[in-house]
Order: sequence, then structure tokens, then C-alpha cells
Amino acid sequence: MDALITGGAGFIGSHLAEYLLQQGHGVTVLDDLSTGCYDNVAHLAGNPRFRFEQGSILDTGAVERAFTGTCSGETGQVGTPTPTPTDGHVNHVDTVFHLAAAVGVELAVSHPMEGIMVHIMGTKLVMEAAQRYGCRVMVASSSEIYGKNTSDNISEDDDRVLGSPLKSRWSYSEGKAIEETMAYTYWREMGLRTVIVRLFNMVGPRQHGRYGMVLPRFVHQAITGQPLTVYGDGHQSRCFCYIDDAIPVLADLVQHSDAYGKAFNLGSREETTIEALAQKVIALAGSKSTIHYIPYGEAYKDGFEDMPRRVPDITKVRQLTGFVPRTTLDEIIRMLVSLERGVGESWFPPGRNETLYSATLET
Repeated sequence: MDALITGGAGFIGSHLAEYLLQQGHGVTVLDDLSTGCYDNVAHLAGNPRFRFEQGSILDTGAVERAFTGTCSGETGQVGTPTPTPTDGHVNHVDTVFHLAAAVGVELAVSHPMEGIMVHIMGTKLVMEAAQRYGCRVMVASSSEIYGKNTSDNISEDDDRVLGSPLKSRWSYSEGKAIEETMAYTYWREMGLRTVIVRLFNMVGPRQHGRYGMVLPRFVHQAITGQPLTVYGDGHQSRCFCYIDDAIPVLADLVQHSDAYGKAFNLGSREETTIEALAQKVIALAGSKSTIHYIPYGEAYKDGFEDMPRRVPDITKVRQLTGFVPRTTLDEIIRMLVSLERGVGESWFPPGRNETLYSATLET
């Protein structure tokens, strides 16, 4: 495939770019570097099948350049754009991984309008371009879609349970829901081949705690001897999935004809409370850090609401692709501790930090 990854300089996007290049595909990354980081993809710049376009999905020109590979006129320090064809023929990408989004709870709460614009107006521009060029599209959605649904086995058809729309906490969920509706409508009414993937707490290298991501924040605090800051009482639970277990599924689903027009949960089912996660990080890091509990109102704003529980039913994606999460939470924490200390991933058993997932595809 000749793939475009919006938000491709972010945590998930950069891992996806690496994987696609390793599989022999072409990759264009479109990122405005507001939360993504060029360092995440700088090592890919020497690959002739890789191209970087700095720009926002809210910019029609940047979106068009990303789809067609035409010259932006500015090389800058982030890579050289592909020259504009002179024969009138425009080559364009055939597959889009739409990952660009407002990143993290903290940003959604502090700058809700920014997220709304990106999720709605930006996705509209991306979908219009995908329809114009006949691309297939994978839309990266989120477990935030389900809101306060506390089922121990949330399936793709379960109800969403959200708080008041006047609480900015829910703006991210609403934005992602509209993205999903757009993707589904483009498939149903216009025949665009779209797939929706609802990601449940992806973790791994290159993820930062600065936008509210809990595991990298805990690991950094434990290694540096700081108290681990747990928001609320810590009884809220999550399931954490290692990024390399999940990435191949994104590439597979967008090529699978039986996936079009459907939504899929993607994540681990190994559930832990945030309090237990903090305790586990301290133990596995051999840290002397303590746990400091911070009320939600102090950590965010008054009226903040959290999701008590998020455990995905992954039956649907497993039946279609054979996906099984393979990396345990203990393994993930040990790896992140090792990386934080600058040791690398040498502790991993042979092959465990490589691609672990494969499936037979109907393309």
C-alpha cells in the first residue's frame, strides 16, 4: 500500500510508520507537531519510501499535499517534500490511517475547542480527500467512546454512557463519536471503504506522560524517586495493551474486506486498578517512591468525571484477524523502566520486541 498516516509523528503513528515500512509499503506522515514529535520519525527519513509533510489536517493545502505528494515549497528541517509532477499526472496515496487527534485527557479538558475542531472539521477534510481519491480509511477511535459504561466486557454495540455536554471531559468522546459517524456514513452512503478501531490504552516506547498518560508518568516518577500521583482514589480500572501487539492489526484490518463499515475494539483484557498499577510500577522498578493521591478537582477542574472501568470485549477482532495480546503488563512495565533508565530493551526474551502478530488476509 501507499499509506498516509495523519498524526504520524505521534506515539502510535510513529510505530505504525515503522511497521508499514518494514512490510515494504510506502508511508507519508502528516503531522503539525503540536503534540507529535519529529524525533519519533527522524530515523525513517533516509528511507526512499518515507515522506514527511508538516501541516495540520485543518489545512486543506497540507491535506492535499499529503494525499498527492505534491511539493509544499518548503523543505525546512523536517524532510524534503516530493517534487510536483510536471506531466499532469498526480500519484496519490491509496490507504489512510487517520490518527490525528487531540491527545490525552488533560488537553481535552483544558482546550476542548481545539479537540472539537480537529475531530470534526479535520476529519471532514480527510474524508473528503479520501473519497476524492478512492482511498480506504482506518479511523482510530477510542475506548472513551463508551464513557461511564462499567461493563466487564464492553462490546462494540454496547450503549455509550456520558455525562453532561457542559463538562469538557466528554468533548473528546463526543468528537470521536462524530468521527465514527462520518466514517460509517461515508461507507454506507458513498461506498468509501472505512474501518473504525477503538483503541484501549495503548502503551510502549515514545509515549509521554505530559498529556495525562498514566503509565509513562508513573514510570518516570518511580525512577526519579518522586511520589506517584494517583488521581482520585485509584480504584478506577484500565487494561493496557503493548503497542507492538496492536500495530499489525491496524494494517491488517484496513485491508480486510469484511472489516469495512464496522467498528472493532482493540486492546488487552488484563485489568488493573490505577492504585494497583502504581504499586506494581514501584515494585518492578525497585523504587522507594510513595503514592500521592490527588483529588480530580485539583488535578483537572471542578466537575471532572472519570470512567470507573474499561474492559474491552475483543471477540470481534480476534474472530476476524486472530489477534491475541501477547505482552503482559509486568513485561510492559519492565520494558518502560529499562528504557527510562537508558538500558534499552535487552531484557526482552528473543523476538518479544519484534512483530508478534500475523494473519491471513482477504484483500
